[in-house]
Amino acid sequence: MASFLRHEEMPPDVFHGSPLCMDQFKSLFGSARQPKVNENDIVAVDPTSKHIVVICRNQFYYFQALWPDGTVAVDENDIAEILSAIKEDSHKIDPEMSCQNAIGVLTTLPRKSWAVARENIEKTSDHNRSALELIDSALFVLVLDDFVPRDINEAASNMLHGSYNLEHKKDKYYQAGTCCNRWYDKLQIIVCADGTAGINFEHSAIDGHTALRFVSDIFAETIINFAQSITLSIYGKGRIPSVISAQVRRAACVSNGNGIDISPKKLSFELPLSLRDTIFFAETAIGDQVVSTETFVLEFKSYGKEFVKANRMSPDSFVQMTILLAYYQLYGKVVCAYEPVLTKHFYHGRTEAMRTSTEKAAAFCRKWCNHYATKEEKLQALRDATVEHSRLVKESAKGKGVDRHLFALKCIAEKNNMPVAPFFESGPWKTLNHTILSTSNCGNPSLRHFGFGPVVPDGFGIGYIIKDGCFHYSVSSKNRQTQRYVHTLERTLRQIGKLLRPTTSVFVEAPKVMNRVESMKLEYLDGMDYWGELDLAAPVQVPATTLKSNANDSSEVATKFLARVVRRESSVGLDFGEEVPFAGSPELTLRKARSTEDE
Repeated sequence: MASFLRHEEMPPDVFHGSPLCMDQFKSLFGSARQPKVNENDIVAVDPTSKHIVVICRNQFYYFQALWPDGTVAVDENDIAEILSAIKEDSHKIDPEMSCQNAIGVLTTLPRKSWAVARENIEKTSDHNRSALELIDSALFVLVLDDFVPRDINEAASNMLHGSYNLEHKKDKYYQAGTCCNRWYDKLQIIVCADGTAGINFEHSAIDGHTALRFVSDIFAETIINFAQSITLSIYGKGRIPSVISAQVRRAACVSNGNGIDISPKKLSFELPLSLRDTIFFAETAIGDQVVSTETFVLEFKSYGKEFVKANRMSPDSFVQMTILLAYYQLYGKVVCAYEPVLTKHFYHGRTEAMRTSTEKAAAFCRKWCNHYATKEEKLQALRDATVEHSRLVKESAKGKGVDRHLFALKCIAEKNNMPVAPFFESGPWKTLNHTILSTSNCGNPSLRHFGFGPVVPDGFGIGYIIKDGCFHYSVSSKNRQTQRYVHTLERTLRQIGKLLRPTTSVFVEAPKVMNRVESMKLEYLDGMDYWGELDLAAPVQVPATTLKSNANDSSEVATKFLARVVRRESSVGLDFGEEVPFAGSPELTLRKARSTEDE
């Protein structure tokens, strides 16, 4: 995809027929957030980046993946060999020693502390400065974790902040978890030992929508490549078009002296003892953050987008109301909530803040929890709240929000040493910016979950994905009842679902009882007269059929039938399995699998 962008061949994002601004994609690859002493951080972008950095067991490697003109220089087999070599080399270092030199954990420090540490690293030697430049200018960072998540909750936690695992050696502990195996200043592709993969991206330069395009295109191209491989011999090349049609020119096949070196190389750092102390303290600090943060996911599969749309509500507004109502049912409060709204319709547009805790949303929460409210009143309150939410989302998408405008005025005043308006020190402004429920919708079938941490110490970070038949939530918080909130959220969805009308009226009809018409000596199943043969005034004349009676009577019984019942004999012998008694008759038994030839 980096090659695709380099050649400016990437189709633009489109929403409701209108193209969106693609400026953020310039910062997707080859970019890094860099801390500065006594200055604000900057985002540096190298538009000519050609290499990838790999982190494995806290050690750094890199290899060249693109030619100078942006053409891809490695294929899947080349990458597999490179990563195998890196993984083998990383196991040569003792895990404790690897932890002591885990320079990536410094990116978890507060930005001012990280700026000082980085400056010390650069001043130690020119070699260190060059190594940091290699990391900053890489296309992205590929993280290989020696970790297998036990469930989806652990997988989500690992993608968010890594794992925590203390190992004991001699008289002390060292961190063997994946929380140190990171570089948070860049786009990271994280792959666990069982193949579970995720993305962790630096938010300064790009938004979730941009990262989502990256993930969805890669996922789609992987599926298409497989489809192309299995249909090649039938339809030939080109029958199934690619999503990313980047050209591959393997450097390993160039032998005329004009090739490039794609072999992996290890990055090393010259670290004085003082910097190793800084690494240790950074590790203990992130350890506190990890153990105090909980992440639980909810995969609600009873209904989804189609069910909500059939009930004439916006799926996104509906999900937002479930988040507010779940909190209200658990704590009895309506709190400040935030949802970003895409503004890429504008040049260099990013997002506007949508505040979901409207008066109608608060009225809905109170009405729903009112023991004396009727079903109709509850549903009407829900509809009113979703309509109001949808209206405000549309206004925000058109650039008519207020949050970003007010924040920009505050930043301009501070940047130009102008007096800041007293409004920005007022209680309402502080309440508005203490977001308890920070939420975001980043849905796509290529993703199973999407999440982030809380933005205030007593808040929740809630990412959600809306799919046709399900809702997926990922909820994180620090020292709060995260799992209990998730359970309340699930209960809330079920409560609302019971009051909404179903999307279908299809049901299974009860079996019909066999009736016997004695006067005509006919046997038929009531309700099975599909062709109109059953005419009591003029009985159908059909040949008599010879049957054996159930009483083992050898006499022949002539009976008229409206249809002939044919038993199909099986030609496959399946005479195995234990016999199971049939409750309807003591003489009759069934087998789990049997042949009709035995009858």
